[in-house]
Amino acid sequence: MEMPGKIAAVDIGASSGRVIRSELKDGVLSLTEAHRFENTLRSDDVFGHQCWDLDFLEVQMRKGLAIASEQGPLASVGVDTWGVDYVLLDKRLERIGPAISYRDHRTDAMMDAVFAQISHPEIYRRTGIQFLQFNSLYQLAATVRQHPEWLARARHFLMIPDYLHFRLSGVLSNEYTNATTTQLFNLDQDDWDADLLGVAGLSREVMMRPVEAGTILGETPCPRSGKPIKVIAPATHDTGSAVAAAPLESADEAFISSGTWSLMGIESKTSFADPRALAANVSNEGGVERRYRILKNIMGFWLIQRVRKELGSPDHAELVMAAIDCVPWQSVINPQDARFLNPDDMISEIQAFCRETGQPVPESTGTLSRCIFDSLALSYRRVKEELETLRGRPVNRIRIVGGGSQNDLVNQLCADACSIPVTAGPIETTALGNVCVQMIALGQLSGLDEARALVRRSFPLTEYVPHHRVPETVWDRFQSFSAPPAQEGQA
Repeated sequence: MEMPGKIAAVDIGASSGRVIRSELKDGVLSLTEAHRFENTLRSDDVFGHQCWDLDFLEVQMRKGLAIASEQGPLASVGVDTWGVDYVLLDKRLERIGPAISYRDHRTDAMMDAVFAQISHPEIYRRTGIQFLQFNSLYQLAATVRQHPEWLARARHFLMIPDYLHFRLSGVLSNEYTNATTTQLFNLDQDDWDADLLGVAGLSREVMMRPVEAGTILGETPCPRSGKPIKVIAPATHDTGSAVAAAPLESADEAFISSGTWSLMGIESKTSFADPRALAANVSNEGGVERRYRILKNIMGFWLIQRVRKELGSPDHAELVMAAIDCVPWQSVINPQDARFLNPDDMISEIQAFCRETGQPVPESTGTLSRCIFDSLALSYRRVKEELETLRGRPVNRIRIVGGGSQNDLVNQLCADACSIPVTAGPIETTALGNVCVQMIALGQLSGLDEARALVRRSFPLTEYVPHHRVPETVWDRFQSFSAPPAQEGQA
């Protein structure tokens, strides 16, 4: 089983992007990074919003494809990015307004404005999506109030990877896995929800019926030879791609896609959108082969990324070593609190939370890092227990994938807090899932099960078993202030 041409995965996260080239040889899949670039927010000069520089991302994407094509012919390319953010195009297929980031504060208090039109239980019944203030629904509701002229001119709604696919192939599309992150997609109707579109200021004509992950959209010329390269929509939501390549072996395993965010959940052939799921505020995101990702968004390594920056950007390993030397479980925070979404000063915000909850205030590099890592582990335990309640049986293993799986301390803390084994790796799971879905589309793999078997034999995995139990006093303290906050819809 050898590929006639190599596959390129364009994998762009909220902090960096990569163009990765795959190779299948002797039944083993390998990845080579052709190009890496930073992805930073900028303040829009006209409106003052926090925005993505889409022109820069396109230039870097094309640069990476040119580098990848120098190493031999490419059979196909696909793009995945973070979810919820979008682009509006006018009738001339030109962008309307800037590509505003989910971290922009325009959605503050916007959830209540939407709930006044459609109640949050009804929104959940229709969409099954976790309530987060930056979901596309609330971003668009903010645009209705702040820039209604943009919506009046809109003729096409594209998520960020849909837009980059359009720039490559000229084909307009909405891909299913990312469409489900918007909180505009109706589970029962398997299509966009007309009433929610109305609240968002969009007509049904602006939306396209979502295509499945693995759809061949069109072609783009090879930067080197001019020969056509197929443009394939993978699971364009990066978590969808990561879960597609997560080396799951049984229905009783949970996953954590660990990076800027920690996306923790299980895979299911049926959705969970009943009142219990609403109370737990879990998401039913679409997956490859229509396998639902029943998950929670947890504020992940964003916290330590911000602290690291505010400390002058020491090496991440230095922060981990400093945390190891500190007393565990002294101070913990609720990572889900809205105050940590995009504060002016993350360190001050963490210290204020600890001060307000009567805990020791972390001052040093080690205590700040330890506070974050301990809090993430406790968040994983909380979501694990919520998932077990929903599914009616225990989770017996957690598989941590993505860049965050390199943090040995957090992996061990997760095993300790959740009291079950943890397997870490692969690291580049998002790009792997992107590649695997393209391979399925090209007939190189039969489906998701074969793709995961290929991943398991191609990449090393590391096992962690529980060593120490979390003191019940710590768990009780964490539980006392970790109830889902109002911005997650539990009004």
